[in-house]
Amino acid sequence: MDASDFDVLIIGGGMVGASLACALSELPLDVGLVESVPFGAAGQPSYDDRTTALSLGTRRIYEALDLWAGLAVSAEPIRQIHVSEQGRFGTSRMDAQEQGADALGYVVENRVLGQVLSQRLRELPRLRMICPAKFLSLGNSTDAVEVRVEAGDATQLLRTKLLIGADGANSQVRAALAIGTQLRDYGQTAIVSNVTPERGHEGMAYERFTPQGPIALLPMSAQRCALVWTQATSMVEDIRQLPEAEFLEALNAAFGHRLGEFQRVGKRISYPLQRVLSERLHASRALLIGNAAHSLHPVAGQGFNLGLRDVAVLAEVLADAGAGDCGSDALIKRYLENRQADQAHVTQFTDGLVRLFSNRVPGLATFRHLGIVGLDLLPPLKARFTRRSMGMVGAPRLSRGLPLVDKLRG
Repeated sequence: MDASDFDVLIIGGGMVGASLACALSELPLDVGLVESVPFGAAGQPSYDDRTTALSLGTRRIYEALDLWAGLAVSAEPIRQIHVSEQGRFGTSRMDAQEQGADALGYVVENRVLGQVLSQRLRELPRLRMICPAKFLSLGNSTDAVEVRVEAGDATQLLRTKLLIGADGANSQVRAALAIGTQLRDYGQTAIVSNVTPERGHEGMAYERFTPQGPIALLPMSAQRCALVWTQATSMVEDIRQLPEAEFLEALNAAFGHRLGEFQRVGKRISYPLQRVLSERLHASRALLIGNAAHSLHPVAGQGFNLGLRDVAVLAEVLADAGAGDCGSDALIKRYLENRQADQAHVTQFTDGLVRLFSNRVPGLATFRHLGIVGLDLLPPLKARFTRRSMGMVGAPRLSRGLPLVDKLRG
């Protein structure tokens, strides 16, 4: 069993891990990427039939990495966001024009994102792909982390100055580092599909809160809408398996008729919803990013964008380190200090929304209603809220569309 040395070794080639590998290609680092499922395979869970809402900050990260052009042809802009609660008349709207932007964000199909990322990975000269390969174990020496993976019939030993766990909410790297989690089961499951409404969406995204959970409709191409319909887990299978006409009728009853009647629905899949937070984000020469660090409820569409800001900050910290030890305690500390406020805000915000709008305590309905209406009545608060949703608060270098190589030349 031969050993291979890396500056940075990424475990997990999903959307966050692959994006990090692309970002680090700007730096003079030897990078390895371990992924268990071949890219392009039908069983690749990160690149399935779902869609992802990309914030404006995320677009700018991909622009800085020269990846946006490949995504733009399939990306549908979100020009406005409409927020409402079932049974209440008050609404709130966020508009890209109020922020001087063309769009608040974009909706991209995961398979398209996967194709663009995997094409770029194949072009990176200093990246070594170990795929398909299964993570087995790790151990530490003074100046490296030693990782064992199984690739085919062989076991490989990989040594790295910095290990990155980007292997999802059920992270094996996290478990191997003996890092615990804080789990909150919301008792909800999301039904994910796409629907065709009677009227065009005109770039409007909808977040509608119901007693069973939020309904999100995001604009897609061909006047379709991506649907994320949250239901109590005990009821979800009965609803998911309804005949098409009955499913659309139930959706119309819950969402309302702002887009007229829903005409068609695509393949329906479901995912249980939990919040999984790592108790720590680091160990000696190791960091957790993306869902391995913080897996969130999809309300407000913040999870992937939060993970991509992990990527942007880590790439910037590594750029600053130059020829220094990229797995040093000082580097890890700087990364954690830069990510603490953003991660805490987003995790608390999304959890608070779910709990507030799922709580049936008398009197809270009025409080929720005032909150939705009040957002429209207080422009400075609304502007700050909107810019944070756009990923433009405390933005790292890549989120401002600035390439890392300029900083290295600085």
